Amino acid sequence: MGVIGALAAGLLFGIGLILSGMIDPAKVQNFLDIAGAWDPSLAFVMAGAIGVAAPGFWLVRKRAAPLADTQFHVPPAGAPIDRRLLLGAGVFGIGWGLAGFCPGPALASLPLAAPATLVFVAAMVAAIAAGAGQQSRK
Repeated sequence: MGVIGALAAGLLFGIGLILSGMIDPAKVQNFLDIAGAWDPSLAFVMAGAIGVAAPGFWLVRKRAAPLADTQFHVPPAGAPIDRRLLLGAGVFGIGWGLAGFCPGPALASLPLAAPATLVFVAAMVAAIAAGAGQQSRK
């Protein structure tokens, strides 16, 4: 059930990314370019996602445990904003702005095998491995 549920959720998410245009780096970069050729259409995608996710989070909070795990994995209330969080957010934002990709759309774009996508995903995998290696040394 867990693997099939994850596959179904991933496919639904990927289809949503494709239909919304988030796998097009130019569209994402135009959304981020508020002083130039700004394209506000992704704001509607985000608003729609929040509109769907918010009731889902509200419903999930009423459950004792998730369907496919023994516990929820959420940051504790009042978790500090530390160096690691700020560094990760900064790297994410810089990568999103420069490449026009974040991890989900980059993976959904892999079948197109565009060189920029392949470089981005390789760099993303290297960064994840470096972060995991740094985390294991703690």
